[in-house]
Amino acid sequence: MISSNLHNEQIRQGDNDTKIGEINVTIDGIPIRVPENYTVLEAATKLGIHIPTLCYLEDINEIGACRVCVVEIDGANTLQAACVYPVREGMQVITNSAKVIQARKATVELILSNHDARCLTCLRNGNCELQSLANELGIRDITYTGERKQIEVQDDNVFIQRDYNKCITCYRCQAICANVQKCNVYSTQQRGFETVVAPYAQKDLGEVQCITCGQCVIACPVASLIEKEAIEEVWDAIQDPEKYVVVQTAPSIQVTIGEEFGMPVGTVVTGKLVTALRRLGFDKVFATDFSADLTIMEEANEFIHRLQNNGPFPFLTSCCPGWIKYCEHFFPDFIPNLSTCKSPHEMFGAITKSYFAQKNDIDPNKIVVVAIMPCTAKKFEAARPEMGTKQMQDVDYVLTTRELARMIRQAALDFPNLPENEYDKPLGIYTGAGTIFGATGGVMEAAVRTAYAVLNENEMQDNAGSKRKETQTVDFKEFRGQDGLKISNVQLGKYHVRIGVAHGIANAKTVLEAVQKGQEDFHYIEIMACPGGCVGGGGQPILGGRYHKTVSLDYRHNRADALYKIDYNKELRMAHLNEAVQQLYTEFLKEPLSDISKKYLHTKYYKRGLDPIYPDKIVEVSPRH
Repeated sequence: MISSNLHNEQIRQGDNDTKIGEINVTIDGIPIRVPENYTVLEAATKLGIHIPTLCYLEDINEIGACRVCVVEIDGANTLQAACVYPVREGMQVITNSAKVIQARKATVELILSNHDARCLTCLRNGNCELQSLANELGIRDITYTGERKQIEVQDDNVFIQRDYNKCITCYRCQAICANVQKCNVYSTQQRGFETVVAPYAQKDLGEVQCITCGQCVIACPVASLIEKEAIEEVWDAIQDPEKYVVVQTAPSIQVTIGEEFGMPVGTVVTGKLVTALRRLGFDKVFATDFSADLTIMEEANEFIHRLQNNGPFPFLTSCCPGWIKYCEHFFPDFIPNLSTCKSPHEMFGAITKSYFAQKNDIDPNKIVVVAIMPCTAKKFEAARPEMGTKQMQDVDYVLTTRELARMIRQAALDFPNLPENEYDKPLGIYTGAGTIFGATGGVMEAAVRTAYAVLNENEMQDNAGSKRKETQTVDFKEFRGQDGLKISNVQLGKYHVRIGVAHGIANAKTVLEAVQKGQEDFHYIEIMACPGGCVGGGGQPILGGRYHKTVSLDYRHNRADALYKIDYNKELRMAHLNEAVQQLYTEFLKEPLSDISKKYLHTKYYKRGLDPIYPDKIVEVSPRH
C-alpha cells in the first residue's frame, strides 16, 4: 500500500534536523551548530553566507561538477566543493579568501572562453545565472581564448529549442529529467571538448520520448534550452486587419506574470493582466478559467458515469498534456482510464471557433485563438492533429508566461502600474473552481465539488439558503498542498471513493506502478506533470538567482495560495453554477456528454510506446478495471 503521507522525495527531502545530531563548525570566523548530515554549502546558507554555485540544485543535482562553489577548509590540501563536502565537528571554513575568489574567477573565465556569449541578443539576457555570476565575480576580461562549438540549433519541434553552443555542461537538465520527472531523456555523450548533454544520438526533442513539460528549460541556468517562441506570429496576427484575435489566459498566469516585472511571488495581478492584453491589441480578452469550469462539467459527469457503471478505474484526469504524452509513451495500458476531455484551453479554442463565432456572426476561419499558458507542453498539445478539425486547429498559438512578458516589454507597458480591468464576457466569466486548476490538487477539488453537489443533492439543497461560502461550497482541503502524493477517501452520495493526487512525473510513476502491481486501488487520480502543478510549469517565470528558487517548491506554494485566495473571494465557487457555462449548454451543447459536447470537447489518445513519431491511427488498448 502507498502511504497517504508519502512526500515527493525526488523533489524535496523532508527536514529531519530534529532527529539528527548537531555539530560545531566555524565559517568565516562565525561559529554555528548544524545537523551532522549538512554540507558546507547548507551550513553557510543557514548562516546567511552566500557561496556561488552553478551546477547545484538542491536535492536534484549535487555533484560538485562546476567547481564554482569551492572554499578553503582547514586541513584540506586543496579547495573543496562546498555543495558536496560534508561538515565535521570543529571544521574551520573560509569562503571568501583571495585564493577562493581567484579560483572561482578562473573557473568562470574558462566556462566563458568557449561559451557563445552573444548576451545582448540572448533570450536570457538579464536573467542568466552565468552572466550574473560573471558580474558578481567582477570579471571584465576573459584571459583565456578557447575553441567554441559550432553545432546547429535544434528547433524542429514546436515546443523547446536546444542550443548546444550555449550549454555549459552543468547537467541540471539531465538531473531534473532523471531525478524529478523520471523520463531520462538526456544523457552525457561524447568526451572532452565534444561532450554534450543531449537526447539519444543528439536527436531533436521531438524525435525522442520527451514529454514536453519544460522542466529542463526551468532548470537550465543559461539559454541552452528555451521555449520555441511564437511572439512574431502573434504580433502579425494582431496587426492583420482581416484577423479577429482572441486571447485566453490560463488560471495560473494571473498569479505568476507579475514576477516578471519584479512583483512579489504570489501577487494577484488579474486586472493588470487584462489591461495589458487589451493594450497589446487583442480583440477579446477571455479567461481559460471559463473553460476550466466547462471541463469540470464534462469530467465530473464522466466520472459519475463511471461510478454508476463500475469503471474502468482508476479514472485519470486529462488536462495536463505533459502527463498525457507520458502516459502514451510509458503507460499506454492506462489510456482507456483517461478522461476523454480535452484540456481547458483546447475546449476554449473549440468553443470560440464554433459557439462564439456563431453567436457573434464571425467567420471562424478569421478567428485566431492565442493561449497564454504556464507550460511548453501546451505548445505541443495545440499542434496535435486531433485538437481541431481538418480545416482549423482549436488553438492557433500558445505563448508561455515568459513570452507574454516579452510582448508587454516590447510594447513599453509599465505593468506594475497598469489600471485594473475585467475579462470580456461571456467567455471571461468563471467560478473559483476554474481558478484553482492552476495548483496541484485543484482539478480534483473542482471536480469533486461538482460531483459532490450532484450526488449529495439533498444535503446541498438544505444548505442553499445559507450565505456563508463555507457552507455553499464543500471544500476539499485534503487535496491541497505540496506533498508529492496525496491520498484521500471521500463519500459521494452512496459511493465511497478513493482519490489520489500526484504532481511531478516521478510521483505519477509511483502511483501507476502501484496500481499495476495491485498494491493500491483508486477510483479517481489527478496527475500533473510539473511539480506544484501549473504554477510550477515549464513556461513560468524563471526566478533563479542565488538560491535557485527555480525548482524549489517553497515559492510554488505561494503561487498556489494566491489561486485559493481568488477562489475563496469568488461569489460562486463550483463550476456547475457558472451562468455563462449554463447558457452555453442551453444554447449549444445541450447537456454534458451530449453528442455535440463529444464532438467539440472530447478527444482520443494514442499508444506511442518507444516510438515518439505520431501514429497514423489509434492503437486499441484493452481497458483496465
